[in-house]
Amino acid sequence: MTETTDQQTLIARLNSETAKISWIELQKHYASGNVLGVAPSADLIKVAIALNQDNAPQIQTWLGDKSVFEIADQQAMDWYENQTILWALVIPPFVLVQEPKA
Repeated sequence: MTETTDQQTLIARLNSETAKISWIELQKHYASGNVLGVAPSADLIKVAIALNQDNAPQIQTWLGDKSVFEIADQQAMDWYENQTILWALVIPPFVLVQEPKA
């Protein structure tokens, strides 16, 4: 397989594993410190690929510009109280979450 085919296969797999889920169902992962937020303006799949490939420089850039962020306690409480449904994707050990675009 070529690198392009491998990348396309990975993108297809990640797209198929992305799903909407209630924040309430993610509480145990949040409590374990394994949930990362992805800004609505960022591409959830690109973030997942960077984590999967351990692309530290890109991840650091996104953390710096808040495209990827740790979930603040207040945000977690708001999502819990509002029973917010989020896009989620598991990239062990993390669960990436993103609010759906309006």
